[in-house]
Amino acid sequence: MSHFEHLHYEKLGAIAWIELNRPDDANGLDRQMASELKQAALLCDRDPRLKVVVLTASGRFFCAGGDIKEMISQGDAIGDAIKSLADDLHGAISTLCRMQAALIVAVNGVAAGAGFSLALIGDIVLAAESASFTMAYTRAGLCPDGSSSYFLPRLVGLRKAQELMLTNRSVGAVEARDIGLATRVVADDELRVQAQQVASELAAGARLSTAYVRKLLLASAGNDLETQMNLEAQLLSQCAASPDGREGIQAFVDKRKPEFD
Repeated sequence: MSHFEHLHYEKLGAIAWIELNRPDDANGLDRQMASELKQAALLCDRDPRLKVVVLTASGRFFCAGGDIKEMISQGDAIGDAIKSLADDLHGAISTLCRMQAALIVAVNGVAAGAGFSLALIGDIVLAAESASFTMAYTRAGLCPDGSSSYFLPRLVGLRKAQELMLTNRSVGAVEARDIGLATRVVADDELRVQAQQVASELAAGARLSTAYVRKLLLASAGNDLETQMNLEAQLLSQCAASPDGREGIQAFVDKRKPEFD
């Protein structure tokens, strides 16, 4: 276990858990938490044995967004302070999105502002029944960060993204699932159990296969058809030639469960 002040990081086998841990402040993102999240993301990215990362939070909130109290305390330096926080947050998100391990986000409560943005980046997003999602930025005279202007239109479509960003309407867990923000809704007291179950299922898979699925989907937004197919062929051949790929193919022929490294 690595020790941080504003989050918990723990690795259990091939699975790492990152838990936002400022429950008395609604897990609001201050500069320290953003910096620690970036550090934790780098730990995950640099671990060659890691297959799955679970991002969740302690307390009743997932993350209420940026820490407004800290912002106000900066006075005339507020612009520079927010830029510093956003840079660290964006570094964390970039690393989490591009690492080889799969990312599960378990949303345990309100996800607002940057918390909403963090919820979007998961490969699998589990929403507790009490979870809710609101952009909240324009309510405070701000505009989105944390990759939400990239991911939200791709997940729910431009028209719905416009509505959510401009009206700050709160979306409950069931609607979040129905419009594509969340993968599934689970009972509050089952959230961590379900997250662990999904993580264990993904961890039983081939690490390179998971990594290349993530890479292909992230690249697809900017590639034309032929470029994307060329990337598919390249990565598929690398998977097939890898030890896990050979094991998977042989197991399929042998009609048995593969044993990936």
